[in-house]
Amino acid sequence: MKGGGELFDVTRSLARQSLVVAITAAVVDTTMLALCGVFAIAPWQTMAVMAGIVAADLALAAPPRTAAVVAVAQVAVRLAESVLMMRHGLTVRFADVGYLVAGYRAGAWLTGLRSFLTVAILCAGFVTGHLLVASATAGDWRLLLATTVSVGVVPWLVGRYTAARGAYIADLEQQARLREQEQRTALTRAVADERAAIARDLHDVISHHVSAIGIHAGAARLALADAGDTAATRSLSAVESSSRAAMVDLRRQLDMLHGREDDSQRQPGLSDIDGLIDHVGAAGLDVEVVVDGAPAALPDSLDLTLYRIVQEILTNALRHGDPGRARLVIGYRPDRVTLAASNPVPAVTVSSPEVPRGLGGIRRRAELFGGTVRYGLDSTGREWHVDVEIPIGES
Repeated sequence: MKGGGELFDVTRSLARQSLVVAITAAVVDTTMLALCGVFAIAPWQTMAVMAGIVAADLALAAPPRTAAVVAVAQVAVRLAESVLMMRHGLTVRFADVGYLVAGYRAGAWLTGLRSFLTVAILCAGFVTGHLLVASATAGDWRLLLATTVSVGVVPWLVGRYTAARGAYIADLEQQARLREQEQRTALTRAVADERAAIARDLHDVISHHVSAIGIHAGAARLALADAGDTAATRSLSAVESSSRAAMVDLRRQLDMLHGREDDSQRQPGLSDIDGLIDHVGAAGLDVEVVVDGAPAALPDSLDLTLYRIVQEILTNALRHGDPGRARLVIGYRPDRVTLAASNPVPAVTVSSPEVPRGLGGIRRRAELFGGTVRYGLDSTGREWHVDVEIPIGES
């Protein structure tokens, strides 16, 4: 469907073309009248008729609703022209450009009885003009009929055909737009159904197993607490805490897939890391958090990405750190956000220590926003560092 600006441009273009046609008709018709010799015989009468022809031809640029009036005006000035020619013994010249265009406009813009009456008036005017001067055409009814049809009826038929063709094309375009809209609606419905199916599968397959993991981990932790196995208890606490966090995230994702997300169920961001710190703290990781700079309002997608990166960093520190402590510095700058995390690691006996899992995911998340990630051991080989920098403008 055309927008308002595009429709306005098309309307202006059509108006300009109509004006060009009207001016061209006026120039051609007045020039032909001037060259037929009547101007030298009766200059003032000829100038009056010329003025009428110019006015009638310029009226061809008027709005479509005036098509009938303009056609009648064309008939009137051409009859006046034939009377002028008859008085001075000249041959009538009646197949003018303005007359033909008036017939076309009557067929293109008028409908019903008005259209038929207008073409009848055009034909009657043509016949009357020839009969007034008793031209050679008027002497043969067959020739008069043929010329009347060619001058009065054919332009009208062309106009009707053009209008019908335009209406047919417009109808086809409307049907195409309706089909496209139906396809978009069907696609939207299919996507919604697929999202609902995915949500049901996630709920049926994953959530039950994650819940079971959390329950069994809690039971095992309570059982081992009496045995004094601190390391096993801490690991089971981490599993229990992670399973609870996973269930929260999973329920949030299921609500999104079902289209039930609201402000109370928004995606987490950096403002929610206190809960994340509490989870890993309960699992045995003591995290020192430092905020450098005034917290800035971040786009939701970037805020969620930073939260997930912090979540992965702390999870790695919990799994591989020693003795269960870490430090996180969140830096807010005018054009970027930085994350600097560090935690001690056990002494390694191999030359290439294994990189904690999840760093590939951290890098992919950061690169989506044009960010960079650096990680590795410090010079002592006893502390692991992860530095993330993401520009705010890229989000």
